[in-house]
Amino acid sequence: MRVLLRIVLVVLVVVAGGFLLLGFWAGRGTTTQPSPNGVGTSGSINTERARERAAQLGEKAAEASAKVQESVAEAGVTAKIKAKMALDDTVKARTIDVTTSGTSVTLGGTVESTAERDKALALARETAGVTQVVDHLTIKR
Repeated sequence: MRVLLRIVLVVLVVVAGGFLLLGFWAGRGTTTQPSPNGVGTSGSINTERARERAAQLGEKAAEASAKVQESVAEAGVTAKIKAKMALDDTVKARTIDVTTSGTSVTLGGTVESTAERDKALALARETAGVTQVVDHLTIKR
């Protein structure tokens, strides 16, 4: 997962850098006055506008990268909890839903006993990166 995230980051940085350099090189040697839409009457590129656009794209790329990184981290926490439950003899992991939002984890579904519920909650709480566990588990009667 980290390799995929790094590849996405590198591609986004390269694209943003390419837009910046393209705008810089395309504007060299032109003496036309900049127009509001970024393209002069002779079809030349306004370097200042191109740089602004490249900076905007860079910011969007950084935001997208942060969202991807957060989603990957949440998926990692969910996977860790489900793996712990699958390896535990007390907990039936297939009947428990695990949802992660930031550092908060919500457990839902139906369990057979109070012991199973308590163990599932304990496994979630002891997982690295979890600060809050919300219990939506119901006990079968």
